[in-house]
Amino acid sequence: MKELKVCIVGLGYVGLPLCLEFAKKYHTVGYDINSKRVHELNNNIDRTLESDPDLLEKSTAEFTTELSVVKECNFYIVTVPTPIDSNRQPDLYPLISASEMISKVLKPNDYVVYESTVYPGATEEVCVPILEKKSGLKFNKDFFVGYSPERINPGDKERSVTSILKVTSGSTKESAIFIDKVYKEIIHAGTHLAPTIKVAEAAKVIENTQRDVNIALINELYIIFSHLGIDTKAVLDAAGTKWNFIKLNPGLVGGHCISVDPYYLMHKSMSVGYVPDIIRVSRQINDGMPKYVAQNIIKELIRIKAFRSDLRIGILGFAFKPNCPDFRNTKVYDLYIELLSYGIEVEIHDTLVESDGVSEEYGITLIPFNELANFDVYIKAVEHEVFSSEEYVQLTKDRNCFSIF
Repeated sequence: MKELKVCIVGLGYVGLPLCLEFAKKYHTVGYDINSKRVHELNNNIDRTLESDPDLLEKSTAEFTTELSVVKECNFYIVTVPTPIDSNRQPDLYPLISASEMISKVLKPNDYVVYESTVYPGATEEVCVPILEKKSGLKFNKDFFVGYSPERINPGDKERSVTSILKVTSGSTKESAIFIDKVYKEIIHAGTHLAPTIKVAEAAKVIENTQRDVNIALINELYIIFSHLGIDTKAVLDAAGTKWNFIKLNPGLVGGHCISVDPYYLMHKSMSVGYVPDIIRVSRQINDGMPKYVAQNIIKELIRIKAFRSDLRIGILGFAFKPNCPDFRNTKVYDLYIELLSYGIEVEIHDTLVESDGVSEEYGITLIPFNELANFDVYIKAVEHEVFSSEEYVQLTKDRNCFSIF
């Protein structure tokens, strides 16, 4: 295997753990356009909490915002976000921008591997033309491309990047084998070499689409049983005694994957003339849950004669999942906006997430614990373990307190 110099483009939840692992084997540079993020990593601070400070301190990885530092690299891995826009269409700007950046330093015999979730065909239809045009090099002659979808689960300390089986692929048979060998150097769980890049892209996007559809079914059952006056949890506990029943719970489906990836697949499907009804309706159900939950809470407050115009509600939790600081595409925000529409005061508290980031992205100021007293109603929107501690139990004692499911 030739001497590798690896560059990880994008140092978020996916890129940083990958960067630290590759640095154990190869000369590795972590590149990000966010100067604040790079500065913090160089000072052994990781706000995502995915990597411990001692791991950062011991790592030989170099973190930079300077293109000149990465120009000697020959194996580029792109781990930038692939969000959706306000119209729920794929926003490929970060991916395009990363491709343009790499094209400026791309050399003969270099490899570019994409890990960002995309629709089938995006790597070769969108990214490769940029790499060719900007670099002046010929695809599959001068440089090679691969796709190896990320499977990081934010906040999951048991399933680290090295313990999750990795799907790999390459633009030629030889490049696919080489890319697979490179990943095998760090992935202890092993790899699965897909026959084509499109297969690998499709495999990734359906992983989260399948989960989204399954959760949508459970959410719809929750709505049905609520109308029937039946305890959904009791129903699921009973049904779950059958060996092949898929055990899921109703919930708010947010985050950077499950609530986003289906839109990428829908976009591609509709571009070839097929409307994917099950996927589309599942997204509608899950996107509609914050409104349904807010309406139910207000109805219950009216029923118990606790609703009034000067009502003050404190929401506990803003992250998109329990015990994790990640608030990307959190549906707690949608719940918050829906409750505000009733003309009442609503505040949010979450000790795990970065308050400055929330303020910058959502325009919301999270309140600290010492300002959380004396609300009329508390809504536990996220099941962080800390909310079960004695101080929070005492805080909500003798007040109306709701868990959203």
